[in-house]
Amino acid sequence: MHPNQKLLQQFYEAFSRKDYETMGSCYHPEATFLDEAFDLRGKEVPAMWKMLCLRGKDLKLTFSNIIADDQTGSADWEAWYTFSRSGRKVHNVIHAEFIFRDGKIWSHRDTFNFYRWARQAFGFSGLLLGWTPFLQKKVRETAMRGLREFSEQD
Repeated sequence: MHPNQKLLQQFYEAFSRKDYETMGSCYHPEATFLDEAFDLRGKEVPAMWKMLCLRGKDLKLTFSNIIADDQTGSADWEAWYTFSRSGRKVHNVIHAEFIFRDGKIWSHRDTFNFYRWARQAFGFSGLLLGWTPFLQKKVRETAMRGLREFSEQD
């Protein structure tokens, strides 16, 4: 198994245990993370995983299809959790793309169907607005504000 494939395996195994410290150690100090909710750099990346692990009381996940070489990697993962803002159950299906540097994750991009997620997380409002840039922007602003507040308390 390629060392970067082992790194991703370690990352997702730690995530399944909510071991945010091990997850954070998998990232390069200058790492970036991007998905529909977050656009992060450096120390913000492990802080996000810490917040999600500590707040995700009922978080369960599976992962598969881990592929990696010297430069890039990818994985698929699924998460089941209760969305805290609405109390609604969510099942999110995510594809992750990675770039490695110095034996660590340097760039991490998660993609998922935002409209599908919004319908689950927000119910009827998500059905009506989940496809709009307005809701996507609002979710990103709220997520980033939540991370800043969490980091200030930590």
